[in-house]
Amino acid sequence: MSQDLAQNRYKADLRDIRFLVFEQFKLQDVLGKGPYEAWGVEEFNMVMGEAHRFAVEVLGPLNAIGDRQGCRLENGQVFAPAGFKETWGKIYEGGWKTLGVKTEWDGQQAPLTLAVVVEEFMSGANTAFMMYPGLAHGAAEVIETFGTHAQKERYLRKMYHGTWGGTMCLTEPQAGSDVGAARTVAKKRPDGLYDIKGTKLFISGGDHDFAENIVHLVLARVEGAPAGTKGLSLFTVPKRRIDMATGASGELNDVTVAGIEHKMGINGSSTCLLNFGENDGCVGELVGDAENHGMPQMFKMMNGARIGVGLQGLAVASTAYLNALEYAKERRQGPSIRFWKDATAPRVAIAEHADVRRMLLDMKSRVEGIRALIIKLARHQDGYLVAKGNDEAAATYHLGQVDLLVPLVKAYGSDQSFRICETAIQTYGGVGYTKDYPVEQYCRDSKIFSIYEGTNHIQAMDLVGRKLGQNGGANLQSFLGDVQKFISENDAHPVLGPWVKELAVAHEAIGGTAMRLLGWFQMGQMSMVPLAANRFLEMMSETAIGWLLLEGARIAIDTQAKLPEGDAGAKDRAYYEGKKAAAKYFALNVLPAVKLKAEILAREDTSPVDLPLESFVSE
Repeated sequence: MSQDLAQNRYKADLRDIRFLVFEQFKLQDVLGKGPYEAWGVEEFNMVMGEAHRFAVEVLGPLNAIGDRQGCRLENGQVFAPAGFKETWGKIYEGGWKTLGVKTEWDGQQAPLTLAVVVEEFMSGANTAFMMYPGLAHGAAEVIETFGTHAQKERYLRKMYHGTWGGTMCLTEPQAGSDVGAARTVAKKRPDGLYDIKGTKLFISGGDHDFAENIVHLVLARVEGAPAGTKGLSLFTVPKRRIDMATGASGELNDVTVAGIEHKMGINGSSTCLLNFGENDGCVGELVGDAENHGMPQMFKMMNGARIGVGLQGLAVASTAYLNALEYAKERRQGPSIRFWKDATAPRVAIAEHADVRRMLLDMKSRVEGIRALIIKLARHQDGYLVAKGNDEAAATYHLGQVDLLVPLVKAYGSDQSFRICETAIQTYGGVGYTKDYPVEQYCRDSKIFSIYEGTNHIQAMDLVGRKLGQNGGANLQSFLGDVQKFISENDAHPVLGPWVKELAVAHEAIGGTAMRLLGWFQMGQMSMVPLAANRFLEMMSETAIGWLLLEGARIAIDTQAKLPEGDAGAKDRAYYEGKKAAAKYFALNVLPAVKLKAEILAREDTSPVDLPLESFVSE
């Protein structure tokens, strides 16, 4: 089979999304309220349907093309794959990147939950392309939050609506995760602007041929500022200089593309090495009106970007699973195990074989669980915006849960994405390893998710070092309290009871391990913290997902009992059976490992740091 490169291979599960949004997390309770007065269920469903159509008809057919063609650098200008430039125009003409933008900046002010659903479709259909408008949006959000009134007027409408692009420039050749080692410098000029000089590496969307201008957000150190992260400031550094009076783009601003990376995946996204001020002609503007506030400002973009990466992971994993499911239903190979002695038995679809069925259910439970976790986070954010100014206790609770869940969404969502894509390839067998099917691209594309926007170990350290103790530990206690409430209400349920007991064991393991981490901090056993952080993040993520899957199963059981008999309710009945099966599988096959991981951490094994480097290999 040879693949038509322009063929859409993207698949989505609209039924599961509707279940989560309206049946489980009840977004309808906030629609029509607060900032979402213009939004109702009908509007949500209409936009969701159109977004899915756009993903399938416009973005999906360009995915393999972008992967094969990649980007090219000619005379200092990056050119994206065929069709990308036209699609940039279409995505902004359709208003797809202004859904969550405030009406003040000519946006639609939709709930974050809807923006998340739309982004799942579009990132799943074409991850590489969606990075360009995603970065522009994130950069604009930083300016909206921290910029002066004049800066907002100068930048926001053009960046939110696609006239200008945007990037985030942190990494340097010698300063990756160690951002404080950045050497890019800024020197204040008499006119209040700054001369910028330095090099930034791995800049996603660092240059392209779509927009009139690209606004780079650049971390730099003003001359004389303190060392480390405390001395970093954030600057807007456009590709073309901007007339401060008219806001028009003008001459080039001495931002040069020194090269583009040739990568394992997301080949349609240009990853650039940028030189700023190579000819001493690069000018930037301080974001806001105070120096040395660069890291808190950049964290605004990074927080949103981390949610976005978890969403990318879900989007790619979901379409990989659904493609594998379709293939497994069609590919006939071997007889059923029930007739293993009969050489003449008919060949069956590989979905009938036990191990393939196991892989399919494993992928299903993880995809649906991660989707539930992400929509739960989005629902908390929407709850916060509705409660803000009206119910401060509720607003504090919702915002605290957003903060707590961000590292789980980014790290677990991205780690599992790669593993789910690998399982999808295994489901296909040998053909899954070929370019005739889309899963090999999904697997390559997904590997970067655990690395960029802060490696997943950074997410784990953020969780155990900052988030567990945030708000005096109240955020964690609220999370554990929510899980415990569900356990108490359902541990005797005739169907769910045995599965809920597994959740109860995991819940206890989380609480005990959190106390153990606190003890390590208090007793100065700091080397244990980074050794344990990743495992604890996995434990907490799996507990959260187990809870949300079981909560969905309870709703499925209750709703299933009300369905009409016969064909009228058959399709919904089958869907709800799937929800129960996913929850059961996760509870019996994944949740038990949470307790085991807690027991491993309790052993306080320090062998990785005890072993001298010379002993890792002998000549």
